[in-house]
Amino acid sequence: MTARPRRRAAKGLAAAPRPSPLVAVRRAPLYAQAEEMLAQRIAEGLWQPGAMLPPEPMLAEVLGVSPGTLRKAMAALERRRLIERRQGRGTFVAAETSERALFHFFRIVDLEGRKHAPTSYVLDCRTAPAAAEDAAALALAEGAALHQVRRGRAIAGSPCIVERIALPAWLFPGFALPVLREMTDELYVLYQRDFGITVARAEERLSAIAARGPDALLLGVAEGTPLIEIDRTAWDLAGRRVERRVTRLNTAAHRYLSALD
Repeated sequence: MTARPRRRAAKGLAAAPRPSPLVAVRRAPLYAQAEEMLAQRIAEGLWQPGAMLPPEPMLAEVLGVSPGTLRKAMAALERRRLIERRQGRGTFVAAETSERALFHFFRIVDLEGRKHAPTSYVLDCRTAPAAAEDAAALALAEGAALHQVRRGRAIAGSPCIVERIALPAWLFPGFALPVLREMTDELYVLYQRDFGITVARAEERLSAIAARGPDALLLGVAEGTPLIEIDRTAWDLAGRRVERRVTRLNTAAHRYLSALD
């Protein structure tokens, strides 16, 4: 006799699981998908800098992942400096400070390897059409409006850095800096506080150049003096190119230091 297929009673069947919000992204590990979804929510302003995140069990439920997967995602966000855990208080969206920006993005040290906070003063701040090189670095059309800043930086009272900074005008409406006055905050603090833009990562290219014209004058060196040029492109949390910064460093008393962990 042929056995009949067994019919399962409807009663007691587990409800069909809800589709996870992560199903759209399948190539990355589950914790990496959760990490990117949380980073996206921070980028979109769902949680502002300094805001406390919901408890981890709630986040895990909303994302449809296990508590262990959620913990791995949170650890990855912490390594990216997007969140910070405060003992006994909870987890917060990281707010940029001058100290944090200097620690992570300022890589100039003295001859003994010590890092000193520089003083900065703006020499010029204007809005103008993008030249080809800036447009290419920022993935903009040539001639697009850019805020352009030129500033000098001194360490221990000695001018040693001159910088040119370009910002897409559409991302920084109304951007302006006082000229010939010392800056009290790092630019990355200003970007986050005034424009909601958090710099998440940067790439730098180094080359050797000779000091010329206004740069030589500002740095107090003879024309032809060797300088290091650091060409940086920075991206925000949403993956947009938000800054091109060209830094020229007099290496008589300072060096560029990159620590590889």
